Amino acid sequence: MHTKTHACPPWTVRAWPPLLWQVDKLQPLRLQHLGTRVTNPGDQISRTSGQTIWAAAADDGQAGMAWDWIQLSAGVVAMADPLSVITNVHLVGADGDSLGPLESLRRLNEVVHALPWQGEVERVLGVAVSAA
Repeated sequence: MHTKTHACPPWTVRAWPPLLWQVDKLQPLRLQHLGTRVTNPGDQISRTSGQTIWAAAADDGQAGMAWDWIQLSAGVVAMADPLSVITNVHLVGADGDSLGPLESLRRLNEVVHALPWQGEVERVLGVAVSAA
């Protein structure tokens, strides 16, 4: 079962043109849900899982973020791996220097946790269950 609400696979975000983004401007980045797909419907051995993709128009192009998710129980989904946020956004500090990988991941996770992404995944899961 591959329930999709978007046409492009989340990993393609990595191929989008790079976009520099200052950390102090990161929160106003208005990411919108582009889609979520279920890549594993789950069974008695493995949990339901998939990918979600979010994007926003910026002055210099399109910013995108995507990550894998896993359903822990009914109504509870989490990032499958918080260290694997796929993005074309390269974060820079106020001084214009690129942030290191760990600091970038920390900041990107802050953005993910501020998004209503779990509700979007649950909505897609509800559609997938009713279609099955």
